[in-house]
Amino acid sequence: MVLGSSLRRPTILVADDSPQNIELLSRILGQDYRIKVATSGEKALQIAYSDEPPDLILLDIMMPDLSGHEVCRRIKANPDRRRIPIIFVTAMSTVEDESLGLAIGAVDYITKPISPPLVQARVRTHLALFDQTRELERMVAQRTSELLATRQQIIRRLGRAAEFKDNETGNHVIRMSHIARLIGQQAGLGPESLQLLFQTAAMHDVGKIGIPDQILLKPGPLDEDERKVIRQHPQIGADIIGKHDNELLATARSIALTHHERWDGTGYPQGLQGEQIPLFGRIVAIADVFDALVNRRPYKEALPVSQALAIMTEERGRHFDPNLLDCFLQQQFEILKVMELYADERGAMTDASPL
Repeated sequence: MVLGSSLRRPTILVADDSPQNIELLSRILGQDYRIKVATSGEKALQIAYSDEPPDLILLDIMMPDLSGHEVCRRIKANPDRRRIPIIFVTAMSTVEDESLGLAIGAVDYITKPISPPLVQARVRTHLALFDQTRELERMVAQRTSELLATRQQIIRRLGRAAEFKDNETGNHVIRMSHIARLIGQQAGLGPESLQLLFQTAAMHDVGKIGIPDQILLKPGPLDEDERKVIRQHPQIGADIIGKHDNELLATARSIALTHHERWDGTGYPQGLQGEQIPLFGRIVAIADVFDALVNRRPYKEALPVSQALAIMTEERGRHFDPNLLDCFLQQQFEILKVMELYADERGAMTDASPL
């Protein structure tokens, strides 16, 4: 008996408009498998799309409403159900019939009259193959998740390494990553985009690694030459990350390069204006500036939140994308919770997961 990947009995969907064929297949397979029955193409699709889909489908071709071919096509076009193995069981026995069935996605083709040992062997074989495929997919997904998590941790730790140069705890990257995510959420970004933004925002100031400490940590205003040096850090950050086809690293590079651009075109290093600035760069600019305003830096004391918000509002349409700044202001309550939870006074934090 084939038990699949768990102790439950695998479920076979028998789709046939003939009661005699349904009875025969149920008798052949019923001792080893749970049997579900559909006497039409529409009913077969309902069962296949249900919350408890079958592990394998035995499908007649000549059925009322929808043919077996059409049922097979629709199931194979559904990304959540396309892996279910389908075996055609039919009286249509020409080479052309069999070739068509396999071409549209069936894994096997059994002709009538039915041979019970043959049906049992084919079902057993394809269920075993299906189990192996699912286990391989699970292992690949787990390994991919582990690799992604490792890559994300490296990115965040590189971001924090830069922050430790001018921030004793490095909590800035955690706070502004959460703030950026909240802005993106208010702006209507989907879950995948929000996760990408949250993970890559931490790399925005990685270029500070290349800035001399006597400039980065200077306890006062910078002179013109020093400002020219500090303005190199977005390009340095982009160069550190490098150009990549990988979405995670490409996004981190874009943020590092563009988070000091301004909506009115007076930012650096490229002088981009408006929507020329990538969306994530515009979001991170808001999160970065707000966190810098309300926290102490070597060159300034922390400002009260009310004063910081007033400054941010004045820069609407100049420094900041006006629509995104509105999203930021609408998330004030949640943002202040982030500021409290990851305050520098609490010491270095390691939590980097969305709230």
